[in-house]
Amino acid sequence: MNIKKQHFKTTIAIGSIILFSACGSLSSVNKQKLDSNTFPAFSYEGHRGARGLYPENSIGAMKTAIDLPKITTLEMDCHITKDKKVIVYHDDSLNPKFVQYTDGKPLTGKDNKGVIYDYNYADLAKFDIGSKFYEDFPEQKKVKTSITLLSELIDAAEAYAKEKRESPMFYNIETKSQAGKDNKYHPGPQEFSDLVLQVVIDKGISSRTVIQSFDKRTIQYINKVYPQIKTSYLISGNNKKSIAELINDLGFTPFIISPHYSLVNDHFVKAAHEAGIKVVPWTVNDKKEIEKLETLQVDGIISDYPNLF
Repeated sequence: MNIKKQHFKTTIAIGSIILFSACGSLSSVNKQKLDSNTFPAFSYEGHRGARGLYPENSIGAMKTAIDLPKITTLEMDCHITKDKKVIVYHDDSLNPKFVQYTDGKPLTGKDNKGVIYDYNYADLAKFDIGSKFYEDFPEQKKVKTSITLLSELIDAAEAYAKEKRESPMFYNIETKSQAGKDNKYHPGPQEFSDLVLQVVIDKGISSRTVIQSFDKRTIQYINKVYPQIKTSYLISGNNKKSIAELINDLGFTPFIISPHYSLVNDHFVKAAHEAGIKVVPWTVNDKKEIEKLETLQVDGIISDYPNLF
């Protein structure tokens, strides 16, 4: 698909024009929106690729997940650079727990917890996110790894899946935005969403992609301007709201509600299913807990250790 490399304006009118020109006719958009077959019967998701096994949010982590036959979905996070490139990275800032310079030296000065949004993409090439021992994930393979563009990661994942599998992968992409941090740690929610979806649509994976966020503003905007894109509302572990209250808070019914796994019980799942919503809890790193959640008939599970599935 030929989408010009330009920043999307954040008006509904312009967003709709881009949407329909990228995805074809209105009828095909509606078909995508209504076709529940473009989602796995059960979504086994590798968190940040395979965070427990390989440096997170990297091409190698995605390939590690693709090599595991039960994995259906690649989960990842996106941030925006100063020059408006979409990168696959989780934290607002360079995390000294696992980020170092490519020569092996620790981060110093402004780079120590440097805000991602302050760097042009080319500037990030001097950082290695994979060689440093990461004590939170001692089994993680150590290999020099660069922060990558979302577009390049998708290209690599699509090509590798085509080589290794009979069917392509699904994608669960999180917009790492938060109210109160606009224009300091990231663009506003509309621009953030437009930039991510420009890549998703350009790469032809929109029917296999869910956009998830804790920031309801991004998925509210996506639901309005990009109705063919599936959305997931991420819910933290301290949530006290019912499914009905979450829907009311959001203002529409999302495709998925993705709660911290500690919130999931029989009532939660039944209420979500009665509302027509799938339940995909995060981040589950215990085999017995995975089996318990499967018994509760959730619709997917996100894990740092996708080898546990």
